[in-house]
Amino acid sequence: MTAEPPAIVRAQRLTRTAFAPFGDVIETEGAEQRLINGGTTTRFHDLARVDVAVEDGRPLISIFRGQPFALPVEIRMMERHPFGSQAFVPLQKTPFLVVVAPDEDGRPGTPLAFLVDDGRGVNYARNVWHHPLLSLERVGDFLVVDRGGAQSNLEEANYPRPYAVIGA
Repeated sequence: MTAEPPAIVRAQRLTRTAFAPFGDVIETEGAEQRLINGGTTTRFHDLARVDVAVEDGRPLISIFRGQPFALPVEIRMMERHPFGSQAFVPLQKTPFLVVVAPDEDGRPGTPLAFLVDDGRGVNYARNVWHHPLLSLERVGDFLVVDRGGAQSNLEEANYPRPYAVIGA
């Protein structure tokens, strides 16, 4: 029996409006600016909501080094973090793919894909289904802010049929 081909998901450009149901776009454009440190530094204030949800949680700052992928990318599983948000900010202008899905009765629904190639980051809201890091073209380092604590903050789910993400 031949395996069913993957369903196609076309990646779109990341916008605040399109991504809003899944979290925050981390960018300086339109952000509140504060001049600090005696006028030598501009602070782009409060770019994403860090959510650690439970009392024993605490924010973690890590660096993830993502191996490169090339389009099309096959999506077979998704993950979510029930007790906290998770932010990814590229440390170079490394293009990456953001794949999210609405929740459908405790499982990930049909994915949406966003291409990010301009240095912006994303903050997945707590409990949002998303694919693990997908750096494109080259190895990419990402500053990651998420939740640490005694409770496991990871849930994974496999799709019965894969999706293939293609370019715009």
